Amino acid sequence: MTEFLSIPLFDDDFYKMTFRFFLNISFLTLIIRWLYYGATKRKDYLFTYYMIGIIVFLLCFTLKKYELDIGMALGLFAIFGIIRYRTDAVPIKEMTYLFVVIGVSVVNSLANQKMSYAEILTANILVIIALYTIERLWFTRNVSVKIIQYEKIENIKPENAAILRQDLEARTGLKIENIKIGDIDFLKDAATIIITHYN
Repeated sequence: MTEFLSIPLFDDDFYKMTFRFFLNISFLTLIIRWLYYGATKRKDYLFTYYMIGIIVFLLCFTLKKYELDIGMALGLFAIFGIIRYRTDAVPIKEMTYLFVVIGVSVVNSLANQKMSYAEILTANILVIIALYTIERLWFTRNVSVKIIQYEKIENIKPENAAILRQDLEARTGLKIENIKIGDIDFLKDAATIIITHYN
């Protein structure tokens, strides 16, 4: 085997990595572009999902070459799974899809000789079926979340809940399903309100 600086220039795992990479990208595309984007029409997370899926796949496949135990893989999985971006609060649905993207990439990269390609394909297909069933068949209406800075702080009191709902619906033009009070700033007489509505 030809080596350069004690590192092989080529080995048979190259074919495994290439095949599994394209297999992973294919299923990620079904999840991200077809299921997630088809339901939410949000483009702001597409880049993030693809890059995290690709990096997790390559990271796990590379680390597997060093014969690390499954605990290390699960540790990486857990670390990436609890990512919170400091700049923006990531909605729970987007976090769920992030968890799915990471999970699929880990499964596709860490499979070994004890797991057949039929099992890998079945695992990926089951994820797609579950997502499709829940996203497209059970929940036909899309839920959206908006964060609003609200200045009429007297309306956030529990006894003024009906007034708050009427005011928010009049201003936003939305039929609001749920209202959650976030941070309250008494110095500015303002509050952060999280509203949920159906598209």
